[in-house]
Amino acid sequence: MFGRGKAEAWEGVVTEKKRSSPDGQNMYHRVTVELPDGEHKDVRVRGAFWRSVEPGDRLVKRSGETDPVKE
Repeated sequence: MFGRGKAEAWEGVVTEKKRSSPDGQNMYHRVTVELPDGEHKDVRVRGAFWRSVEPGDRLVKRSGETDPVKE
């Protein structure tokens, strides 16, 4: 989505959904994902994707892709 982490690959389960508008104009959507090793990762996602996922959903981010996908 933002060119950051494109080479990164991970998979995990959504544990939390958050959104915020720190500047009062832009809405930022994030999900917290628990990885298989128990580590938690905070991931910024598009609004439409944020609305389509719920805690318990499994996400996979493949190397070379910009966004995670729901499995």
